Amino acid sequence: MSERFFVPCPRGLEGVLAQELARLGVERPEPASAGVGFAGEFALGAWVNLTSRIATRVLWQVGEGDYRNEDELYRLARDIPWPRHFAVECTIRVDVRAQRSPLRSLEFAALRVKDAVCDRFRAQLGARPSVDTVAPQVRLWVFLQERRARLYLDLSGEPLYRRGFKRSTVAAPLKENLAAGILMLTGWRPEEPLVDPMCGSGTFLLEAAMAARGIAPGLARGFALENLENFDPAQWRALRQRAKALRRDVPLRLWGSDVDPAMVAAARDNLAAAGLEEAVHWQVADVGELVAPAPEGVLVANPPYGVRLDEAQRLAAWYPRLGDALKRHWTGWRAWILTADPELPRAIGLKASRRVPLFNGALECRLLEYRLVAGPMRRRTSTPL
Repeated sequence: MSERFFVPCPRGLEGVLAQELARLGVERPEPASAGVGFAGEFALGAWVNLTSRIATRVLWQVGEGDYRNEDELYRLARDIPWPRHFAVECTIRVDVRAQRSPLRSLEFAALRVKDAVCDRFRAQLGARPSVDTVAPQVRLWVFLQERRARLYLDLSGEPLYRRGFKRSTVAAPLKENLAAGILMLTGWRPEEPLVDPMCGSGTFLLEAAMAARGIAPGLARGFALENLENFDPAQWRALRQRAKALRRDVPLRLWGSDVDPAMVAAARDNLAAAGLEEAVHWQVADVGELVAPAPEGVLVANPPYGVRLDEAQRLAAWYPRLGDALKRHWTGWRAWILTADPELPRAIGLKASRRVPLFNGALECRLLEYRLVAGPMRRRTSTPL
């Protein structure tokens, strides 16, 4: 039986997520705002959980209908046969998202849906599930439009960017699915050299190595779908074996560096946890001192953003050094830089060949491509981001 799914992702990655889902066996993926919808067997939703590098979650649609107020939303939710989907012993949480909804309080809407679920259980079984807002076994999502409501069960649980490999983290990390999507946008191929000169906790390098060697991102973690009534353990074991069989041992040309030795140590630790430390050449160095390790390749970086005034003043002097280093030492390369700082394109002093709008959480960013060729590459500083 065909089911409906919606797969959220970081805004700006809908197109590459649709391409990825097509490669994973999804027919006719439907890009939407901040995600992609598709139809297929329940096993396909489970497969996307295991193998998508860009998805944030996989949501299984279990109800849909019109509503005008909280009472109609309650009746819509109560009509869904919840005991068919999960056991009363499971803990639950309800989250509501809305766009142009007439409802005044999303918190009250979530409460009414929770009441509907519990009332349906009580009517059928004489008992109701408990609520756990921190670590629920079953998570329900409600998406409200102006007159239409869709209800989903979360097949993922923890967000899919939590791969389960990392042991060391840094402040304000780049989420793994955003890093994976950026790598797809750069057009990097596994046979190409890839350099991250400000590697932080190693997210770009870990995602690149896992993708190149076919390591399914979900193999080291569990999923909420395992708590549902239609969970088939035998089918799940077969899917996991299929995912494990995708691994391939291919040589990689990856370089990671950072000016902070603690960051390099953290990145090495994270790749070691995934069995991939040997895939990367490591170095403690300032980006301005690095020299390209090959005539051409891809450089990808997520430099610091000037959020506070003192940071902005310091970075205003640092960005021109970055531009000079790229021009001097990386001719022949494609450099991709993610930034939320509107001053970077002006201060770096190079002409971007491409600008891709992306969101790092709620923070609006630009992914800038610089094709580093010999000769003058300066541009007027008045060009806006």
